[in-house]
Amino acid sequence: MTSPIEDYAILSDTRTAALVSRTGSIDWLCVPRYDSASVFGALLGDENHGCWRLHPRDEHATASRRYDGDTFVLITRWECASGVAEVHDFMPIGGGRVDLVRRVVGISGEVEFVQEVAMRFDYARTLPWVRQVGTPEDPALLAVAGPDAIIARAARLTPSDHVHRGDVTVTEGGRVDLTLTWFPSHEEAPAPIDVDTELEATKRWWGDWAARIEHAGPHHAEVVRSLLVLRALSHEDTGGIVAAATTSLPEDFGGSRNWDYRYVWLRDAALTLEALINHGFLGVTERWRRWLLRAIAGDPAQLQIMYGIAGERDLLERELTSLPGYDGAAPVRVGNAAAGQFQADVIGEVMVALEAARMAGLEETDFSWPLQRALLAYVEDNIERPDNGIWEIRNDPQMFTHSRVMVWAALDRGVRAVREGGLDGPADHWEQLRERVRREIDERGVDPEGGYFVQHYGSREVDASLLLLTQVGFCAADDPRMLATVARMESTLMHEGMLHRYRTDTGVDGLAGDEHPFLACSFWLVEQYATSGRIDDATELMDRLCALTNDVGLLAEEYEPKTGRAAGNTPQALSHLALVRAADALVGHSGRAADRH
Repeated sequence: MTSPIEDYAILSDTRTAALVSRTGSIDWLCVPRYDSASVFGALLGDENHGCWRLHPRDEHATASRRYDGDTFVLITRWECASGVAEVHDFMPIGGGRVDLVRRVVGISGEVEFVQEVAMRFDYARTLPWVRQVGTPEDPALLAVAGPDAIIARAARLTPSDHVHRGDVTVTEGGRVDLTLTWFPSHEEAPAPIDVDTELEATKRWWGDWAARIEHAGPHHAEVVRSLLVLRALSHEDTGGIVAAATTSLPEDFGGSRNWDYRYVWLRDAALTLEALINHGFLGVTERWRRWLLRAIAGDPAQLQIMYGIAGERDLLERELTSLPGYDGAAPVRVGNAAAGQFQADVIGEVMVALEAARMAGLEETDFSWPLQRALLAYVEDNIERPDNGIWEIRNDPQMFTHSRVMVWAALDRGVRAVREGGLDGPADHWEQLRERVRREIDERGVDPEGGYFVQHYGSREVDASLLLLTQVGFCAADDPRMLATVARMESTLMHEGMLHRYRTDTGVDGLAGDEHPFLACSFWLVEQYATSGRIDDATELMDRLCALTNDVGLLAEEYEPKTGRAAGNTPQALSHLALVRAADALVGHSGRAADRH
């Protein structure tokens, strides 16, 4: 059976990730990067598409799990009739290699585990050549296909119909280490790791990072876990921040709204940076700023709204037939056609984040401010251009009100950088453009009858992205237009107490099917409630939303209230950073709209 999306925990080495189900199956692993091809792809198919199962032979065994403190070391505790045992899953940090470790620990009695390893390289398009290379004392399995190789030092495994199976038995105080290592197939297999050393180093690395988090107030555990997720999705080497660890988990179960989120969206990365900056982290910001310069390179006119993890531009969207999709939701997509869209809001998000970094003490460099000036020139060159918006509609571009506000925000941050930050630039010119855009929004972005902000010029619909207007200081949270917008959202976008992004039945996005409430939007509503004085409503909604995290504190993109199912890619950076902002709002943290009304 397909495991529910909410049943997955993530393991991360800050370069890639594995997803582990409640039943002990690793169903997703792409190596060596988040956006590489999968070795285990059962998440988007079944066991025939690659997985590593490890569970007690006792079919009546029960499992509970947790992370080991503020780390991504997952501890699954199995209780059987014959005894109790734990599996400690983790990916070692550092070392320039990709390892996956499963340590089986006996707690009491005797527990026999069954393991099954099915390796399917290149999104299950390639069956590797597999051979035994170890000794009876130290068994090892080597799998090779094209440029990739894996060595599994996982006890004795025997083949059966392209799946390797074996047993592992532990008694009280005993332990067995099972490891899997990826390496380029033209190189020699790496030596085995010292699991004790790597486990302690990994726990220490994550624990030290979490100890630096600056936060006090309600929902502390959720905030810390969310910030850890954001760090896990930030590539250690390149500085690129991916939007999620997965591709093609459906927004509409059984439908076709399935997208690849394993890339770096300028918008999502900028929002992630703000969340990290607000909680004491500047190092990640400096790495991402260098990443941004490399990605944009010499000509902002060639700007994309998203890139590969190292700044790659070629993200050609294609459909894979080798993976049937999560519970049959097809197609499975690799790449993302949104890379070719014009989304007018992204420069505003980048400028807001870089201003936040500057205000937090990150100094401008010889390239960082010229880069921002070049981005503002790009904004000016495209100031009258309709766009595809924050939701990446695959229909005719529109003058989306949120996008127009982010154009305003980009120019506003440029003016502020010169007048308050002492940097050089044509502040008077930018101010004239900024005020022109504001007048336009006031005239065309507000419904004349209802007095609320509209999704796009000429529409009477609302859109949850309008909740971001107050976050960037365009208007106050208690502005009558914003209050009217919230009321309109509550009557047209609210479902079971949670917000949809927009009404799909208007056809604005050009896509078939429907979707479920979008978690980030509901967290934005918490912030709006809190900053407009509806504290009780904010607290009640925040409590309900935090209760939707799974047993290890993770959130996907969407939530289906009727069935209690998570939907969309997971874990989702936007959901987690919106949770952090909402928690901050509840304790009076003003964030990026401070003193800007």
